[in-house]
Amino acid sequence: MAQRYGIVTLGLLVAAAAWAQESTVDKRFRDASAVFQEIMNISDRSIPQDLLERAECIVIIPGLKKGAFVVGGKYGRGFASCRHGETWGSPSAERIEGGSFGFQIGGSSTDVILLVMNQRGMDRIASDKFTIGAEGSAAAGPVGRTASANTDVMMTAEILSWSRSRGAFAGLSLEGATLRPDDDENELLYGKAIKSKEILTNPETKVPDRARGFIATLQKYAPHHKG
Repeated sequence: MAQRYGIVTLGLLVAAAAWAQESTVDKRFRDASAVFQEIMNISDRSIPQDLLERAECIVIIPGLKKGAFVVGGKYGRGFASCRHGETWGSPSAERIEGGSFGFQIGGSSTDVILLVMNQRGMDRIASDKFTIGAEGSAAAGPVGRTASANTDVMMTAEILSWSRSRGAFAGLSLEGATLRPDDDENELLYGKAIKSKEILTNPETKVPDRARGFIATLQKYAPHHKG
């Protein structure tokens, strides 16, 4: 009898842990959607529309915590999505760790957005791990819906980055930060072990139900692709 109760208790604990993890994923999707929507609704301080239309992929990391900014620490978790034609594809869960996040970091909570501007950058975020700056040309992105994106830096950078902290939205330097797939969360989302590369590059990968709101938000503010 005691053994049976032990098995039941263990099963309940496992189920509770799985539910808590799923709830965290759902909240992270909501937060990522809200971050992008709020930033794009600031008419004179948003990401330039021209850059959004050129971007191949986007990465949104909501709510990085100041207390986590230690050497080797895990700075934050969020999601990446890449385009397939005019449609944003299934999201891959991602982590950012280490590196220097520039002087803009410093608030109690910081949101980070990356735009991946070309195939080279897309190949990098679809890899198992890469260090921004060391392995990929990165630059702080310009701010303003109609800001000029024709400078040499904007035209050659593989990745452009922004942060929002204490209400201020600005370009962000991410030199030395490492981006890697969040494999455990991807397995939870897709019900199987799956590589980030398959998620991001295969247009046949089905969008999980819990991610549909996030993808719809991307589609709303960046529906067109200049390529």
